[in-house]
Amino acid sequence: MSNLEYCVPCLFGLEGPVGDELRRMGIADVRPENGRVKFSGDLSVLAAANIRLRCGERVLIELGSFPAESFDQLFEGVKKLPWENFIPATGKFPVKGHCLNSKLFSVPDCQKIVKKAVVSRLGEKYGISWFQEDGETYQIQFSIMKDTAYLYLDTSGTGLHKRGYRPAAGVAPLRETLAAAMVTLARYRGKGDFCDPFCGSGTLPIEAALIAKNRAPGLNRSFSAEQWGFIEKKVWSSAREEAVSREFSGEYSIIGTDNDPKVVEYAKQNAKRAGVDEIVRFEIADAMNFDRKTDRGIIVTNPPYGERIMEKREAEGLYKGFGEAFIAQENWSLYLLSSHTEFERTFGKIADKKRKLYNGMIKCDLYCYNK
Repeated sequence: MSNLEYCVPCLFGLEGPVGDELRRMGIADVRPENGRVKFSGDLSVLAAANIRLRCGERVLIELGSFPAESFDQLFEGVKKLPWENFIPATGKFPVKGHCLNSKLFSVPDCQKIVKKAVVSRLGEKYGISWFQEDGETYQIQFSIMKDTAYLYLDTSGTGLHKRGYRPAAGVAPLRETLAAAMVTLARYRGKGDFCDPFCGSGTLPIEAALIAKNRAPGLNRSFSAEQWGFIEKKVWSSAREEAVSREFSGEYSIIGTDNDPKVVEYAKQNAKRAGVDEIVRFEIADAMNFDRKTDRGIIVTNPPYGERIMEKREAEGLYKGFGEAFIAQENWSLYLLSSHTEFERTFGKIADKKRKLYNGMIKCDLYCYNK
């Protein structure tokens, strides 16, 4: 199969890191857009992106786009796409999607139209009128934005943030893709000391360890497209072998601390499942008493935001105490994610730089302090 068009959805603010990841894979045609990054390539690119991407949410094959101001336009546009090149007669093809700022706004109705159009197209191509859908899954996704419909096949299945190491998590766990992006934006590559003083279930230190080792985050999980008939098994095995050949080994100083013994234990279990327990340490400690010596260190952390009034006051107390402890330290840089609008005031220091990011639907800033 020749070059295909791909789309990687991502959290808002992560388009740049995702684009950089794809370029480092040798992909030249990378086009970041709001909330997604597009590119083109062959099937080996599909496998590599699924296995090696750290900050993207999933890898979609984009089959086409067209104006869709009415259900008739949507039906005809979907029917024109070459579904038979991908979905066999036995394939299971559920439909999901979303609509935004468009005349077509009912997602359930659009789902029905898309499904009907795909059935019509495949029925004509295969000469059948009823599909058992008892084979492998080919998840169809649609996005209708500003009266333009985009149709995709989801190659990932479970989202790429599901690395497989975190069945145990603390309260409000940080998504793995966002954690990896924060570590990437902090420019941590395994040199110097790394610390997360609000580590929770350990996501940031674990992602830092994976980055330090250059270990592909999707190496030990499966993807929907591995079961698709038009992709040879060798494509996936070759992509995994390539990813393993790029791993590093060395001495690393990566630590996570938290004042809750239970979540520290969760973090240790998660690090073991991720295969990085030998290079990550977790300890019970209070961030407000942070006092660690380093010649060069990076703190990347995601403390409680305090979304409710009482929690907000508690969060402000944490920020103030940790701020006093951090300001007293030498040679540590800090990258801290928070949605608190008065963070810098309570922390006690204006950030050298801020970057807008979204933790799910929560608008946040990544506050950067350099020393």
